[in-house]
Formats: sequence, C-alpha cells, structure tokens
Amino acid sequence: MVEKRVSFDFEVDFSNGGGLQGQDFRLDIVGDHISDAALAAYIIKDLRLLMVGEVRIIGKQIIEEPHKRAAAPAAGQMGNRGEKGLEPGYVDLSHTIVDGMVTYKGLPAPLICDHLSFVDSQEIYAEGTEFQIGRLDMVANTGTYLDTPAHRFRDGHDLEGLLLEKVSNLPGLVVRLAGKSQLADRAIDWTAFAASEVGGKAVLVETGWSRHWGTDRYFESHPFLTEAAAVYLRDQGATLVGIDSLNIDDTSGGTRPVHTVLLGAEIPIVEHMTNLAALPIDGFRFTAVPPKVRGMGTFPVRAHAWV
Repeated sequence: MVEKRVSFDFEVDFSNGGGLQGQDFRLDIVGDHISDAALAAYIIKDLRLLMVGEVRIIGKQIIEEPHKRAAAPAAGQMGNRGEKGLEPGYVDLSHTIVDGMVTYKGLPAPLICDHLSFVDSQEIYAEGTEFQIGRLDMVANTGTYLDTPAHRFRDGHDLEGLLLEKVSNLPGLVVRLAGKSQLADRAIDWTAFAASEVGGKAVLVETGWSRHWGTDRYFESHPFLTEAAAVYLRDQGATLVGIDSLNIDDTSGGTRPVHTVLLGAEIPIVEHMTNLAALPIDGFRFTAVPPKVRGMGTFPVRAHAWV
C-alpha cells in the first residue's frame, strides 16, 4: 500500500486575540483525501491549542511519502493533565434557588414557603416535638437544571428514563473560554473542543457568564455553542455537556440546533452552571442527578464535582 501525506499551510485565529501560522506542514493520512475540517482538528489537537476561533487551510496537496507519525499512546498512558497541588474535595457547581428569583425571563419565579410551619405543627405533635414541611412551586427550568430528550422530543425519554451512568460520577473536562463573554462573536465553535479528548466525558464549558447571575445582563447576549460544536461533541462521544450561561443555544431565533443535536443523541445538557473556575481542566468526577419524575423532561440538579 502506498503511504500518503498531506502538505499544507494554515492560519489559526484565537478567540481571545492573536493568531498562529504554519507553512509546509505535513501529516500522515489514510487514503488519498482529507477534509479541511479534519486537518484543522489535527492541528488543534496535536498542538494542544486552546480558545481557537477559526482555522484556515491553504494550499493543500496530497503527496506520496512514507508515514512519519508514531503509533498513538494507549489509553491511560497520557497521564492526568489536571493541575497539581489541589486539595481533594467537593466543588459545588449549582446556583442556589431562592424565593422569587428569575432564571429565565418569561418563566415564573419559584415560590418557597411553609406547607406546615413549626408553630402550626405544635397542634399535631406531642409537646416539645415540632416539624416543618416546606413547599416549592416552580417550573422545571429553574436554577441549575438538566435537560433530557423529552424536553425537546415528544418521544424522547424523560427523567424517569434517564440512566444514572449518564449523569453520575462521570470523568469531567472543563473547556475554558472565559474571555468569550467579552467578545463580539459569542458563538463557540467546534474548534474550541478539538484540542481535548471529549469522548466519555462530562464536557463543561466555562464562559465566565455566571458572574452576571442575578442581574439583567445575564439575559442579554450570552455565549452559546454552534450547531457544528454540538455535532462534534456528539460524534466524538461526549457523555454530557454543560455550560455556565443562560442557554447552550443562541436564543435570538426560534431554532435550538444544539438542543436538537445533543438531546437527539440522548446526551443530557446542564445549563446555568457556576463556579467552573474552581475546577482543574480534568482529573475530577462530575455528578448532576435530578429526581426520578415521570412525565418531566427537565429539572433542577445539585451539580457538583469531586476533585
């Protein structure tokens, strides 16, 4: 079999400013064709480039030449890339639900009150014994919540059908894009994920937008994923995808392509996360388990990580 390589130039723009260029790069390929998108993914992953905005492939040529690339390391040989020196412990990644707060404009705020107060319970129980039973009236999309396919598709599984292995004790990965919320281009494309191994992971997108929680700014011009990013995460085998902004989709129009792609592949989505900056890039376990409720596609979770 004739071994072939691709020769090309490239230009990389970073989402937080600056760029990178390469001339006459050569890469081993299988067959006699490779797309520009696949080449861009190799560049980002092999060079471990973060916060990539756009990659342009220039002057691509297929040439006959012996392969130079060594065999990829076996799973587990790459080591843990998480930051060293972190004390082990739990990291809370959820907003607190409080009476009257607004998670999403147009949806009713939660009402939190007593169903049975300590004082009233004194008429029921023996002297010196009292209880409180709380009451919470809210819509499902309140606080930090998880979407199942039933949120988007009539025939999708609901909270009752959610497999625990998709939301509990998952290996986690943080994709840091904190500067994205300060850019004119708020769309997070697939290139932002190409440097990371997302397969089998809970992929948590840190945009820094959670700092606006509780203010009007939170509802305006939030960062979001593109449809291409959702397709990439699906095709690369992500188990769950979370984000610390208002919505994982662009809400300026009526379509929701990211929800459609991810939930269509039964990949749960966690929105309105917070405190992602407290996590290392990887080397932690992520959990976001909702209650087991039949007939509901979305519900608040206590999202958290064990570092």
